[in-house]
Amino acid sequence: MIEIIPNWHPILVHFTIALFATSTGLFFVGSIFSNKSWGDTLLKVAHVNLWIGAVITILTLLAGWDAYNTVNHDAPSHAAMTDHKNWAFVTAALFGVVTLWSFISNRKTLKVGKLFLLTIAVAATLLAVTGYKGGEVVYRYGLGVMSMPQVSGDGGHGSHSHGEGDDHGNESSESDEYQGSYYDKKEEHKDDGHAH
Repeated sequence: MIEIIPNWHPILVHFTIALFATSTGLFFVGSIFSNKSWGDTLLKVAHVNLWIGAVITILTLLAGWDAYNTVNHDAPSHAAMTDHKNWAFVTAALFGVVTLWSFISNRKTLKVGKLFLLTIAVAATLLAVTGYKGGEVVYRYGLGVMSMPQVSGDGGHGSHSHGEGDDHGNESSESDEYQGSYYDKKEEHKDDGHAH
């Protein structure tokens, strides 16, 4: 099996977010335009996206639980992971309720009521917060990455070397002269008075 660092959670979570976010948007747009023929189509797609998102979310939670219990971490990053995990369980539970509601109501009609829209909007808001907190775990605390670079100076491009001859425009040796990119090698544009 393909080895994913730290596991499959970073891949699966993007499907969860995309499917639930798309579903939420389609429920609103489909409800606004329910009197149009394509409004029902949007509602069908919204229901299906929600159901697929719920199935993927089960896998996302399992992979997230595995990451939570296996990724090396310190006390501050443990607190951040726990916060993310708690938000994820609440968010998944609410989407689980919405999915069940959708599945049952879809037997009678594609249309959804205002309470359903309010509930899925709250769930989508929780999803955004959970995603933000997951990003914090990775980008602020460095969890689930193979290594963090040793920062020198201010961390900007001028404070470190990228190797011999690649000094962001500083003089380089003749053998390392810039050869140009694909875009640089296109024929030069001639301004012969034509419109742009």
